[in-house]
Amino acid sequence: MSEILLGVGGGIAAYKSCDLLRRLQDQGFKVTVIPTPASLNFVGKATWEALSGKSVHTQVWESVEKVNHVSLGDKADYIIVAPATADLIARIANGRADDLLTNTILASTAPKLLVPAMHPKMWLNPATQANVSKLREMGFVILEPATGRLTGNDSGVGRFPDTSTIIEKFTNEILVKPDLVRKRILITAGATREAIDDVRFISNRSSGNQGLALATLAQARGAEVTLISVNIANEKLQKLHGIKVVQVENTEELQGALIDAFPECDVLIMAAAVSDAKPTPQAGKVKKDKYLDLKLMPTPDLLAEISKSKSRQLMVGFAAEERANLLSEGQRKLAQKDLDLIYANDISEGSIFGSDRTSGLLIDKDLVTEITPMSKEQLANRLLDLVAQRLNSSNV
Repeated sequence: MSEILLGVGGGIAAYKSCDLLRRLQDQGFKVTVIPTPASLNFVGKATWEALSGKSVHTQVWESVEKVNHVSLGDKADYIIVAPATADLIARIANGRADDLLTNTILASTAPKLLVPAMHPKMWLNPATQANVSKLREMGFVILEPATGRLTGNDSGVGRFPDTSTIIEKFTNEILVKPDLVRKRILITAGATREAIDDVRFISNRSSGNQGLALATLAQARGAEVTLISVNIANEKLQKLHGIKVVQVENTEELQGALIDAFPECDVLIMAAAVSDAKPTPQAGKVKKDKYLDLKLMPTPDLLAEISKSKSRQLMVGFAAEERANLLSEGQRKLAQKDLDLIYANDISEGSIFGSDRTSGLLIDKDLVTEITPMSKEQLANRLLDLVAQRLNSSNV
């Protein structure tokens, strides 16, 4: 049974970590709580001892003979700090060791998840953002705070996330299997833009969130990831660390990037939404009365084209289809493009666009798996499970 060390910072959200502790126990984890001294103003030591069934300490000077900061750090398989206040984040980022929690974090090599919660002005302060960036570079996993009502009449970004969100982040990015180590995975994400003129373009509603989830989780599972980003906002890309990012805008640029990167990859996951047609771009700005003169020409089927040059590569496609056509169109495209696996997105009622949830069918030559509504991170892990199984069975 794995051991989780739950660090609790001195913020009003400390009381919510009582539920987090219980949910972790429900999943079979042993949980040891280390509160900061300040956090005991919100939730007392007796509460943590009653819930965890273990003695609780806050300072290295307690039970000195056990050398708690070393023994607890060695015993922990994982560390979760929730809530992580601005002060606690600053101390961890700068290697401070002035209570039992910060000493233990310094002494432990366990994977670490921090759950910041604080006032929006504190979260958005450049000092806090710099500390968070530094921690990410050091290998800490950071769960961005939620947006909503805070203490008093304040609201905004900085709210403690729901317990289910914390558990999902922990499961997806900490409890991952290192089954893609040294595998080179090429992922496309986002939506192409085909210029009409210097002002307007044709595009689609893809947010790129599914591709970003795949890139993040593939890296967490040990893969060397290259992401071809198709018009994804920079603020999303800035959250990626250790992933090679190639930015493109249109189908032609995406095709060039694929041709360059494909020969060296073990897996191609084509999650980007590529325009089916494009106009001949015109200089300046097309006037309204000239729109009827616009002519569209088909764009190349990039996945079908690139599959012609594959050797050992495993190829995964995505298809956006109405519910009634999910299976038939998914199977047709799987065969037509010579893919190993395809995910047919259910786009009925436009529910997936910009959403953090998805549903559809995972299809390969032998099996069809229904994906009931789940987060895009959960789908990414399901898909990567299948990729890892195929890679490891074929020794690619």
